[in-house]
Amino acid sequence: MCDALYESKIEPWSEFLTGEMGKAQAFDPLKFIIEEAHKRGILVHAWFNPYRAYHPAAKTVSENHITKRRPDLIRKYGKYLWLDPTDKEVQDYSLSVVLDVVKRYDIDGVHFDDYFYPYAEKDENGNNIEFPDDANYKKYVQTAMRFSTSGKKRIPLRRDSWRRMHVNRFIDAVGRGIKELKPEVMYGISPIGVSEVNKNELFADAESWLEEGTIDYFVPQLYWKSDRPQREFPLLLKYWESVNAQKRHVWAGIGTYKIPSKTENFSADEIIKQIDFTREIQTTSGNIQFSFKSVRSDFDKIQTALREKSYQREAVIPASPWIKTAKPLAPKVVISKDKDYVRANWTERGTRKAFWFVVYAKDKTGWNYSILPSSQKSISLSADRKIQQIIVKSVDRLGNESQ
Repeated sequence: MCDALYESKIEPWSEFLTGEMGKAQAFDPLKFIIEEAHKRGILVHAWFNPYRAYHPAAKTVSENHITKRRPDLIRKYGKYLWLDPTDKEVQDYSLSVVLDVVKRYDIDGVHFDDYFYPYAEKDENGNNIEFPDDANYKKYVQTAMRFSTSGKKRIPLRRDSWRRMHVNRFIDAVGRGIKELKPEVMYGISPIGVSEVNKNELFADAESWLEEGTIDYFVPQLYWKSDRPQREFPLLLKYWESVNAQKRHVWAGIGTYKIPSKTENFSADEIIKQIDFTREIQTTSGNIQFSFKSVRSDFDKIQTALREKSYQREAVIPASPWIKTAKPLAPKVVISKDKDYVRANWTERGTRKAFWFVVYAKDKTGWNYSILPSSQKSISLSADRKIQQIIVKSVDRLGNESQ
């Protein structure tokens, strides 16, 4: 938020692209990422930080940056400048940024990380420093204490509850806005995996998002070892599943980035163990690695471990039955053969477009499958496999498979 890695009339271009905030790019990175990812069957979820206004690593500030245009909405806290989550204008502003992207880009999801209220800054004695939202809280208390028309006093919320109320209002507003524009765009959040930290430090009532079905997927950051006292990976995952009243997706956030950590002794084996545990809980439908950098760097040969032990087969995302959309129609398939290959070519039917095609082929070993991006509409299989039957199904970006 407050600068953009895409073309925007609301936010200035990020200086982390061009070296100067507000300086236009020669191309739109978000548009490019979406086009290239979709060609390869990769979903794109746009990541937002709804309240951070300015990063200290930035060296320039453009005239149309919100810290210049609306300094009254900005709060300094620690090294960063922040938007005040309790300000209605801030909520409307952040909402407009998110919905602008949803409306103009063919994204597949909107994602918030664990950034709500910032993590607490400490004073010289190690005590938490309050986020500077005093003025708005005083206004709220004064309003709440006034007599209503019925003659009864309203009892104001405590400051922590008041903060959580405003965060929840924003989370709800974003969810409603997304679904009104594009119901098929998924909405997910990855809060820290410890409930008390969410509630009392970030002022995020994460349980309510699952209990009320506000979001489509929930990725608790469970970045601790399986035997970490009080923060054991299995216990935390079971807790979040226990409050998942609306049966939304709970995808465990796994701390692959900790593999090189000497202090916590993370290893590839620990990551595999955690993935295995997510699969023991039948109501959990997946897991997410953080971060790709660690996987790409192949710390502790994590690539080999994942490829050989956890992710031997490719998969599409699980369906989201609460998102009411029609399933795509099965494609029209034409099979041809010669002495070397059995070939399948297909064309789509209906208006509901596929995001992937799943090709099921029965050969001498049984049924096998391949997942192809929607840009690919043919496959050639070796005649040596003794192909007996081929079935091609369309799968949309929500994981709905044709009959």
